[in-house]
Amino acid sequence: MTYPFKEIEKKWQKNWQNQGIYKSYTDSKHKKRYVLEMFPYPSGDIHMGHVRNYSIGDVVARYSRMQGYNVLYPMGFDAFGLPAENAAIKHNTQPKEWTLSNIERMIVQLKRLGLSYDWDRQVVTASPDYYRWGQWLFIKFYEKGLAYRKKAKVNWCPSCQTVLANEQVEAGLCWRCESEAQSKELEQWFLKTTEYADQLLEDLNQLEGWPNRVKVMQENWIGKSKGAYVDFTLADTGEKITVFTTRPDTLYGATFFLLAPEHSLVDKITTPEQKEEVDKFRADVAKQNEIDRTSAEIPKRGVFTGSFVINPLNGERIPVWLADYVLMEYGTGAVMAVPAHDQRDFEFARKYGIPVIVVIEPPSGHPEQSEGSPDSSARLKNDVLEMEEAYVGEGVMVNSGPFNGTPSLEGIGKVTKYLEEKNIGKEAINYRLRDWLISRQRYWGTPIPIIYCPECGTVPVPDEDLPVLLPDDIKVSGVAGSPLAKSQEFVEVTCPKCGAQDARRETDTMDTFIDSSWYFLRYCSPKDDKGPFDTDDVNYWMPVDQYIGGIEHAIMHLMYARFFTKVIRDLGLLDFDEPFTNLLTQGMVIKDGAKMSKSKGNVVDPTFMMDKYGADATRLFILFASPPQKDLDWSDAGIEGSFRFLNRFWRLVRNNIELINMVKAEGASGPKEGTDIFSDRDAPSPKTNNLLRMIHQTIKRVTDDINRFNFNTAISALMELVNDMVKYNEQSEPNKKVLNEATRTLLILSSPFIPHLTEELWSKLEEKESIHRQSWPVYKKEMAKAEEITLIVQVNGKVRDRITVPEGVSEEEMKEAALASDKTKSFLEDKEVIKTIVIPKKLVNIVAK
Repeated sequence: MTYPFKEIEKKWQKNWQNQGIYKSYTDSKHKKRYVLEMFPYPSGDIHMGHVRNYSIGDVVARYSRMQGYNVLYPMGFDAFGLPAENAAIKHNTQPKEWTLSNIERMIVQLKRLGLSYDWDRQVVTASPDYYRWGQWLFIKFYEKGLAYRKKAKVNWCPSCQTVLANEQVEAGLCWRCESEAQSKELEQWFLKTTEYADQLLEDLNQLEGWPNRVKVMQENWIGKSKGAYVDFTLADTGEKITVFTTRPDTLYGATFFLLAPEHSLVDKITTPEQKEEVDKFRADVAKQNEIDRTSAEIPKRGVFTGSFVINPLNGERIPVWLADYVLMEYGTGAVMAVPAHDQRDFEFARKYGIPVIVVIEPPSGHPEQSEGSPDSSARLKNDVLEMEEAYVGEGVMVNSGPFNGTPSLEGIGKVTKYLEEKNIGKEAINYRLRDWLISRQRYWGTPIPIIYCPECGTVPVPDEDLPVLLPDDIKVSGVAGSPLAKSQEFVEVTCPKCGAQDARRETDTMDTFIDSSWYFLRYCSPKDDKGPFDTDDVNYWMPVDQYIGGIEHAIMHLMYARFFTKVIRDLGLLDFDEPFTNLLTQGMVIKDGAKMSKSKGNVVDPTFMMDKYGADATRLFILFASPPQKDLDWSDAGIEGSFRFLNRFWRLVRNNIELINMVKAEGASGPKEGTDIFSDRDAPSPKTNNLLRMIHQTIKRVTDDINRFNFNTAISALMELVNDMVKYNEQSEPNKKVLNEATRTLLILSSPFIPHLTEELWSKLEEKESIHRQSWPVYKKEMAKAEEITLIVQVNGKVRDRITVPEGVSEEEMKEAALASDKTKSFLEDKEVIKTIVIPKKLVNIVAK
C-alpha cells in the first residue's frame, strides 16, 4: 500500500498554519536560536537549489526547537533588482506586478515543502515598510560621514545600463547578464567601507564557526598591505609624486616609474612629442575593464610620457611611463617599477627595453634555480639580460649602497627608517578594499533619499518625509540611464531646508546589496513602525546562530552585512560586532555533471517531484544524497529509492499502531532518560536487548550527525533502525514495550527530515500535541555501548596484550586495533611486520622480524 502523501501533506500544512506552532516570540527567560537561510530573489518558481538550502535550514530549526530552544526561523524576499526590470520590459508589465506575482507563487511552493517558517515575520525588500528604513539608515550613514558623492570612474554595463560594483564584475563581465563591462565616469554615491577595513579584517578571528575558505576570501579582498610611502620628484620641476610600496628594500632597483592612465598629472608631464601617442593609449585603456587591466594572463601595455622622475635613494633619473595595469584606486595611482623583483614589471621592462637591475640576491647567490619566483625557477645570472623572470623571494640586498649585505626582510624596516629620517617617505598601510559604490541608474530599487538644492546643496530627506516612494506610473524601457530621471513629478521637489521650489531629487537607486545587508535585523521585529527594528528584540535574537547560503556570497553579501552591522552598532542601535555566528555554505545541485540550468536542459522541477513523490520524499532524497557542504548530483533513481523507503516506514509504523496503543493503554510512555522499561521479572531477550541497544545508538548517531550537519549519515542511521525493527517484528512475540519505545523514537528522530509523515503517524498514536513540540530523546550511554569481546594479541606467537573491541568487529578492524595497541608497538620497535594472522573474534598474531 502506498502512503497517501498528497492527503497527509496538505492536511498537516493547513493544521500547522491554523495552530501557529512555528510562531516565535521574544522571551528573555529562554535560550534562543536564530536559524536563517539567505533569502531568495523572487524570480518565479523555486528550483532544486532552493529546496536543498531550505531543507537544510528546516532540519536545524526543527531539531533546535525539540532541543528546547526558542527558535526564530523567518523567510522573506530580496525583491528589488534588475531581473524584475528586464522581465517587465519583456512582458510589457510593471516590475512591481511581476515581483509580487512571483512572490505569491514561491510562497505556495515553499509551504508545500513543509518548511517551519514563522510567516508572520515575512520581509519583502520592495515594500515601502522595509525600504523606508533602508533610506533612514542611509541618512544615518550620511550624517556619520560614511555616505558621500564623488565623480569617479565606474564599471558600466551597457546591456543593463547601470553601474556595477567592483565585486559585480566577474572576469570582465557583468555578473548578471555577462555583457562586457566598460569604464565610465559619473557622479556616484559611495559608502565608506574602507573606514571599517581594520575591523572587518581583525574580527574575522571572532568567526570560529565560519568556513576558513570564506574567511580567507574576505581577508584577501580587504588586502591589507604593510609598506611605505616614498616620495619621488619630477626631474624638470621638482614636484613630488608619492608611491606606496610593500618592498622598500628594492628601491635601488627601480628603473622606471609608472602612472595610471587616469592620473591627474598625465596631461601636465606629457611632452609635446609624446602627446599623440599618450592620448591614443589613454583612449584605448578607457575601453578596458579593471579585470582585464590587472589580469596576469593578458600582456601589459604602456607608453612613455617623455618625462623623468628622480629616485630619492640613488638620485637616478628614471623614465615615467603609463601602464594599463596601474589603477588610480590602488595606492596612489603611481608605482615605482622594479623589474628584477616584480613579474609584471619584468615583463613590461623586457617588452619596452627598459634596464633591469638586481638588488636582491638569493641567500646562495646566483643559483641556476632559486626559491621564490612564481614557479620557483628564476634564473639569476651575472648578466641580467639572461634573466627569464623576476626573483620575488627573500635574499640579501645588493647594488643598494649602504644597505648592501642586509637581509631583505631586515632591509624593509631599515630602508623605511632611512626614508623617514630623510623626510622622503614614511611607514604606511594600504588596502585593496575600496569604498562601496551603491548608485544604480535603474528604477526597481530603493530611491536614494537625497535632494539637491541650488541654495543649500545636498539635503537629506527629513525623517518625516520617508519613505521616498517609487512612482508606480514609470514606463521601464531599459534604455538610456535611470527611468526616474524622466519623471518630472518625481524629480521636481521643494527643498525641505529653505523651501526653494527648484530643488530636484536624486534619481539613482541603491545597489540591492544594501537591502540584503540588514534584512536579518528586520526579521526580529518586522512590523516595527518607529525604527528599522526594536533594539531589545534585536539584542535578544541576534546574532544569527546559524546562517546558510552559497559560497558565491562570500565577498559581496557577507562582507556588506558585516559592514552594516558594525556601523549600526556604532549608531548605538545594537550591542554585538558580527551578524552571523556560524556559517554553512552548501554545495550546488547538479545533474548530468553540470549545474542545473534551463539552457543545458537538465533542470528538475521541484513541483513535479512533489506531485509525484511528495514533499517528504523530495526533502529526504536531497538531504540523504550528499553532505550539505558538497555538490549534490541529482538522481531520479535516488528519489524513487527515498519514496520506497518512506512507504516501508509507513507500513512498519502502521502495522505496529495497534500494539503500541495497547501498550499506551497499559500506561507505558516513550523513551525517557534514566528510566527502565523492564521490571526485574520481565528481563529482555537477546533480540530485544539488541533492539534496545540499536535505539540508543541511533539516538546518539542522529544527534551527533545533525550537530555536524552530516544529515546523510543521520538518515542512514534511521534506515538501519527501520531494518532492525522490521526484523524484530518478524519474531513470534515481539516485546510490546520495546516496540513502543522504538517506534516513538524513530518518529521523533525522523521528524526534522520528514515532518508530514511523522506528524501523521504520531497522531495515529492518539497523541494530541504535535510531534514537532516533543522533546528530543536522550540516549543512555550504557545502553548505547556496543557489546564487546576480548582479543588476544600475539607477536611472533607470544601473548603480548589483550584488547577490548566491539562484538561485530571485522578482521581488518581486528588487525588495526592490534597494531594500534601501545604494548604491541613496544614489541614491534625496530621490527618489520611480515604478516598478520587473524582468528576471527579470538586472536591476532603478528609475525615480525
